Amino acid sequence: MTAIKPYPQTPQRRVPAEIGRPHYVGRPAPDRYRGSDVQTPDVIERMRVAGRLAAQAMQVAADAIAPGVTTDELDRVAHEFMCDNGAYPSTLGYRGYPKSICTSVNEVICHGIPDTRPLEDGDLVKIDVTAFVDGVHGDNCGTFFCGEVDQASRDLTTRTQEALNRAIKAVRPGRQVNVIGRVIEAYAKRFGYGVVRDYTGHGVHTAFHSGLVIPHYDEPSLTTVMQPGMTFTIEPMLTLGDYRSHLWDDGWTVVTNDGSRCAQFEQSLVVTADGAEVLTVP
Repeated sequence: MTAIKPYPQTPQRRVPAEIGRPHYVGRPAPDRYRGSDVQTPDVIERMRVAGRLAAQAMQVAADAIAPGVTTDELDRVAHEFMCDNGAYPSTLGYRGYPKSICTSVNEVICHGIPDTRPLEDGDLVKIDVTAFVDGVHGDNCGTFFCGEVDQASRDLTTRTQEALNRAIKAVRPGRQVNVIGRVIEAYAKRFGYGVVRDYTGHGVHTAFHSGLVIPHYDEPSLTTVMQPGMTFTIEPMLTLGDYRSHLWDDGWTVVTNDGSRCAQFEQSLVVTADGAEVLTVP
């Protein structure tokens, strides 16, 4: 497979005026979140709605994956689905990001910008979708196959999904958030995978990124204690080779230094009295 290169982008898509926007749209950056990591039942209930729409939008975009289809077309499909359902695509205009989803192919770790590159048979495609509805965000990501994907990429994908599942099962009130990364890295190392350290999970609710850091690598210094009502994402990014990365000149696209492929899965969840509830459920 040839290395991923940037292709031309299409103009920014429009969102109907009647759909509510996050406060950061049209501004260089969002306001700093200064509220609690623990959310009210009302916020959590609204997040279930946003999470469901985000999960559905991700799936309709994934259903469109095929050789010859551009990542820009995936963006169009997800954008129209969200708008048709009264949701604003959270990434559109976030810190200047120009598209409605992130599409990260093969060695692109995350934050790939949809463009006019046609997908190729054998590509590994990450689709990251966040929907803003009724004042809250729901954020999720999945890894999907374009045509016939090699076995190493299939195994990486299956195991990254399993790493997320194990991390969710490790969520308990009273535990520190570092248990999440410890579980993920311990599992990934069984297979010799790289575990990306430069990007993490985060608090999500009325804020797209609240400042709460949720590691998917072993980092004992992250000692925030989980409490019922806390809402955040877990989003392991595992690579077939080295985890280290660099940023393209576009300021967004993150690529492995060694060109090795990466898989990612992400869910938004709330800490419950005895575990976690996933909020990004179709």
